[in-house]
Amino acid sequence: MPRRRSCAPLAASLLLWFGVGLVAPGPAQSDSNALWNIVHNMCVPNEEEHGSPAPCRLVDLRDGESAGYALLKDLAGPSQFLLIPTARISGIESPALLAPEAPNYFAAAWRAHTYVDRALRKTLPRDDIALAINSVSGRSQNQLHIHIDCVRTDVRAALRQYEGSIADRWAPLGVPLIGHAYLATRVDGEDLDGVNPFQLLADGVSGAREDMGHYTLVVAGAMFSNGRPGFVMLADHANPAAGDRASGEELQDHACAIAK
Repeated sequence: MPRRRSCAPLAASLLLWFGVGLVAPGPAQSDSNALWNIVHNMCVPNEEEHGSPAPCRLVDLRDGESAGYALLKDLAGPSQFLLIPTARISGIESPALLAPEAPNYFAAAWRAHTYVDRALRKTLPRDDIALAINSVSGRSQNQLHIHIDCVRTDVRAALRQYEGSIADRWAPLGVPLIGHAYLATRVDGEDLDGVNPFQLLADGVSGAREDMGHYTLVVAGAMFSNGRPGFVMLADHANPAAGDRASGEELQDHACAIAK
């Protein structure tokens, strides 16, 4: 049966995408469904009907649309990509992300960091890369998307400096990042297969499971001083009164100065 498309929302989403970008909050950002419309109405149908994911770079439907994802180049910066589920999932607050059978979107996002390398035409060390998902108050789109891009140089330096205080349980990092107090924990391993950062946050931080929407979650690649690869996970809770929207994307550098 042919896939139904809604032309008006799609046209508006494309105009927004090409005109002002997808994820920068602000008054010009009016279509909170732009990402969903592009992925659902263009990328998935193009992949299914023509074997081309355009305008996405990749559409993975091996486990079906309910567990698939798309990879879209964001307009901001030379190397920022967004991993977007092909299922309708609003954001970090969705209970579907904590279900036992939930797809591991962060694992897929980490595998997709090779697209950052390709965009920059160089292979970056793992600790130059970060994955980020913003809170409800720190995002402009109501479709789950994980930002994949370079980490800020000062953030990488802080994580290296405070590595010794980052344990396998959540605790305050000990130094503000971009003026905000983050919790941190570490995970050893080359990839995130078998590790669900959403579940680690929900289970490891008191009250987080009932309030996931007000958290931001960042996964930074790491090469620890013992020579083992792993990840530093960072979480922040929104505090509007203090001007903290819990937008972990702030720890990324969309100009990717670290690559230079």
